[in-house]
Amino acid sequence: MINALEVVTTVSVGLMVGVEFSVAFVMNRIFDALPEDSGQLARAHGGRMLGAVMPVWYISSVVLVAIRAATGWGHPGTGLAVTAGALLIVSVLMSILLLVPINNRSKTWTPENRPADWKEQSDRWDRYHYVRVAVLIAALALLVTSLV
Repeated sequence: MINALEVVTTVSVGLMVGVEFSVAFVMNRIFDALPEDSGQLARAHGGRMLGAVMPVWYISSVVLVAIRAATGWGHPGTGLAVTAGALLIVSVLMSILLLVPINNRSKTWTPENRPADWKEQSDRWDRYHYVRVAVLIAALALLVTSLV
């Protein structure tokens, strides 16, 4: 049962990290290269889609890592799993405090109603997201290391 939990936890966190990495280094670059207002519209649509899914995924990942740490308490690697969980909590706090407020605004923007500083807000979101991705990668690395 513990092995199944470890696999599910690693796959869940790994896929989440992959999605966030893809947003940062693939999708947003594609969106920014689209002509005229298409990129901004694509970001707004992505914000609506991922804004609905990612909160559940983030919280589920934190819970899975916490369960993994609790079930392995006292065994080698547990400290690494706890640290991975702490980093995932940091990523949740970053999301709530820094990224979600921008996302909640930007997901409603159209070329007709977006604010004059929409590009600066999008760039700020990107910078925060790069940091969040680094935190997530560190959490995943620690989680995987805790299992070996």
